[in-house]
Amino acid sequence: MIPPFGPDGLLPPGDYEATFDELRRSILVGGPVGPSASPTWDAAWRGQLVDNLERLTRQLWQVGIREVYADGSFAEDKDHPNDVDGYFVCALDLLASGRLERELNLMDPDKV
Repeated sequence: MIPPFGPDGLLPPGDYEATFDELRRSILVGGPVGPSASPTWDAAWRGQLVDNLERLTRQLWQVGIREVYADGSFAEDKDHPNDVDGYFVCALDLLASGRLERELNLMDPDKV
């Protein structure tokens, strides 16, 4: 479960495991409620960011990468973050050899 934002506009420190459906229903997409709700919160845009994150994550899963983390301004109370920052854990040789990039590009002709 993803907790509410703290007074500084950030999530409390930690890792929060969530399915994509849970992420779509979370404060990160729906925004804060009550007195801290913002009238300019862009839930539609944040939902699109989750769609893109899910697409990439599923591709990473297909090549054997299991640890994928999302953060950046998407994980803050910013009304319209530009993107989702993140990282994944993989073997160095998979990345350094270019094999990861080749495998991902083969499965996605759009190279998103």
